[in-house]
Amino acid sequence: MHAADIAALFDLGGSARLSEAPVARGKQGEVWQLETTDGRWAVKVPFGTTSEAEVGPATRFQEAAHAAGVPTPMVRRTTGSTVLATVGDRQVRVYGWVDLLSPDPMVDPELVGAVIATMHRVPFEEPGELHPWYREPVGAAAWDAILDDLRAAGAPFVGRLAALRDELVALESWIEPPETLRSCHRDLWADNLLPTPDGGLCVIDWENSGGADPSQELACALFEYCRTDPGRARTLTAAYAAAGGPARVTRTGHFSMLIAQLGHITEMGARDWLQPNSRSPDQATAAAWVGEVLDEPHTRRLLTSLLPQ
Repeated sequence: MHAADIAALFDLGGSARLSEAPVARGKQGEVWQLETTDGRWAVKVPFGTTSEAEVGPATRFQEAAHAAGVPTPMVRRTTGSTVLATVGDRQVRVYGWVDLLSPDPMVDPELVGAVIATMHRVPFEEPGELHPWYREPVGAAAWDAILDDLRAAGAPFVGRLAALRDELVALESWIEPPETLRSCHRDLWADNLLPTPDGGLCVIDWENSGGADPSQELACALFEYCRTDPGRARTLTAAYAAAGGPARVTRTGHFSMLIAQLGHITEMGARDWLQPNSRSPDQATAAAWVGEVLDEPHTRRLLTSLLPQ
């Protein structure tokens, strides 16, 4: 990539310099830091290509959230008002730079609750449909087929996944349709809701945002940031309610999005182990992805403990 070309396309200032290597890498792309006379910028380079129409709703939601006070990087558009630009053979998009600390699931739950409440109050009426990733089970037959393939290939984690199979299938019986559909982030794991050096939080990676039930998204946060501590769950939900958040988590069905997402993440990680790709370039990366669920499984007992007593 050429720093000067990126700076010119997005009107970022002169004397542009890119970092020598990516400063962050995720499942969908990598991030480079760009320095210019106007400041520092985050240049996101996706592994695949997309279109303005595809990224439009999520980008507009992030822009609306930024305007409403959600702590998130500012979207920088090109001089032609597009989100995407092509530099050489790479597609890029640009954000304002924010200094971020490492992911921390044990970050202050009051901050988490307040940020999500602000997000759920953003005046944005373009949710779109709820993608199957967030609402459909993997299914008993698919779990069995995956396990058969992993056994045949000698996957080192197959025994642990097989031991969890019945629990994963039982969890999927909890899945229910959303009651309310609005624009949500849909990817509020700890690596996307990051602490900042000034003691705050910053929400990044809005590309997967879209329609979801806010109660189901709040339930995802209860698992991610509270795990086995019902006291943290009470603190998070109290802060969410105090900040005007509209959602409530009151029953097992509110964990539907969590169950669907973690099921599909585990399924995808297992498939990536069988056939590495740009998302998981080696088996160790794919195994680590599966290991996140195996190491801290979202069991029925754990999730039930996070509900109001």
